[in-house]
Amino acid sequence: MQLENVYITAAGKYLPGAPVHNDEIEEYLGLIDGKPSRSKTKMLSQNGIRSRYYALDKQQRTTHTVSGMTARAIEDCLSRNGASKTDIQLISAATTQSDLPVPGFASMVHADLGSPACEIASHQSVCAAGLMAIKNAYTNIQTGAAQTAVACAGELASRLFKAKRFEQQQRIRDGHGLELETDFLRWMLSDGAGALLLQSRPAAQHISLQIEWIDLRSYAHLYDVCMYAGRNKGEAGGRPLSWMDYDSFSAADRDGALNLKQDLRLVDNMVKLGVQRFFELVDEGKFDAAGFDWLVCHYSSHHFKEKIIQLLAKGGVAIPEEKWFSNLYSVGNVGTASIFVLLEELLRSKPLKAGDKILCMVPESGRFITGFMMLTVVPPTASQTFDPSSLLTDIKAPEIRIHLENPVLEWLIRQLTTVWIDFESSLRQVPIVKKIFSGTLTLEEYKALLFNLRQQVIDGSQWIARAASNVSIGHFDIRSSFISHSRDEHRDYQILEKNYIQCGGNLEELQRGEKNIGSEALSAYMFQKASQPDPFDLLGGMFIIEGLGNRVAGNWGRAIQQQLQLRDDQVSFFTYHETSDSSENHFERFENAIQSGLLTTSLAERIVKTAKVTGRLYRLQLEQIGNY
Repeated sequence: MQLENVYITAAGKYLPGAPVHNDEIEEYLGLIDGKPSRSKTKMLSQNGIRSRYYALDKQQRTTHTVSGMTARAIEDCLSRNGASKTDIQLISAATTQSDLPVPGFASMVHADLGSPACEIASHQSVCAAGLMAIKNAYTNIQTGAAQTAVACAGELASRLFKAKRFEQQQRIRDGHGLELETDFLRWMLSDGAGALLLQSRPAAQHISLQIEWIDLRSYAHLYDVCMYAGRNKGEAGGRPLSWMDYDSFSAADRDGALNLKQDLRLVDNMVKLGVQRFFELVDEGKFDAAGFDWLVCHYSSHHFKEKIIQLLAKGGVAIPEEKWFSNLYSVGNVGTASIFVLLEELLRSKPLKAGDKILCMVPESGRFITGFMMLTVVPPTASQTFDPSSLLTDIKAPEIRIHLENPVLEWLIRQLTTVWIDFESSLRQVPIVKKIFSGTLTLEEYKALLFNLRQQVIDGSQWIARAASNVSIGHFDIRSSFISHSRDEHRDYQILEKNYIQCGGNLEELQRGEKNIGSEALSAYMFQKASQPDPFDLLGGMFIIEGLGNRVAGNWGRAIQQQLQLRDDQVSFFTYHETSDSSENHFERFENAIQSGLLTTSLAERIVKTAKVTGRLYRLQLEQIGNY
């Protein structure tokens, strides 16, 4: 079986609120039993964290959900590559603790993201769950089961450590304070989310990271649980094995069984196992100990970095400080999301070059897992770099030239200008349009655009001809203008068909194609309007459709041509309006019609409404590409 290459083409993150500095922590988490922590200063000096993020306010109220933050990280990720929610075929999501015990975390993320139906996978562990989510997405693309997947992770640890959570616990009520295994973590963990876009092809306009391999190993058979929640150690003393085995949830809470804990006697095994696996991978020939350019290591405390360096040195490996990359000190330990947030910042802030090797290291102390991933920086696929967004002109309505002073006409122009600005602004948010101007459009997506437009464009000349047939003899000049317009529209779809064929499309398939649901709605509306007596409110539809040729289509065509390296005869459906007088003639007919003496207040209002409906339905057909 041929395995596909897999590329990280974008990374995104979401960090809630403003950075919380060390002297502010207890303003957010609160004081335990009204007293400052005695372990805070020592723990912060060991972990080196200077700021972190909390999805809490200073009244200890939760401000976000973990699934909501993760959905926002996905949206940030997609925006970096001009991708759409409709492109996602798999959401592979990870967390330590979701907002709800049931259902799975990926279901909650999918719901908050609001993307169409897709495959999902939930991964629950501690830090390594993030790498599990990446590997799931990687494997699906590698085997051809998907072409575009999102791997993501989120954490909201702060709500586990706010002082109010501990007030009813027996230990606190007895005046013994919070046990060190939990108090330690109050200064270690923070909130946030991250996401990676994985695809079977690299990005066209910016570097990508090719995933060479991912290695995950569990050592749960060797050690007792180290980082955990839902129980207390010491079952031999008669304590239940799980929080669900207490007589009530309240009893479990009073006993501290729900607290997140770290067994400090065991935690250093995480470093030992991580370095041991590092050397095993070197011995297996996975990588050269000196053959990578960046070490993106998720260590939860600076204390552990020093221990990693010491153990590597004993094996004869010294990794120069300039190769280490971490944002622990400014972002904090975001658990499963850390590797995502690390890669997002690396891509955004460092001068990565093609061929660079990036070794990612993710050890986990839950019951001990080691995780490694090797990435290679690959260049953009476009033969020349250009900025398609430079072709986005300011949003401005097509100029309507008038030679009459008429209050109704002037009102109509003001209203149509507002309609146009709303229309073009919303059009730029349509997924296929975002791809055009982010440089991420593929040839197949361009062909799909032509295929879907053709089925509606071919109706254009027909509804205009029908409108002409319903114009009364008293408006002969307008009727003649409609007939001329119909002839020109006939040429439009013929140019489109030639473009499609020149891009490798099959003419018979194109001609057998059916309208998508948006095109069905647009055509039905235009034919219904055209079938009315003297259907002059169709001038509102003409304003939108001819305005696209006048203001928008040429920029689309040039952006498509440049990023896909196409010839003129492959994009001329969009660009010919700029190279001929057709657009000018079409708009001149519109200008003449509204100044021909037929305009009344009632008709002006109908023209504006028709323009609004036409704009919304035109956008709908672009949103529904492929939905027949």
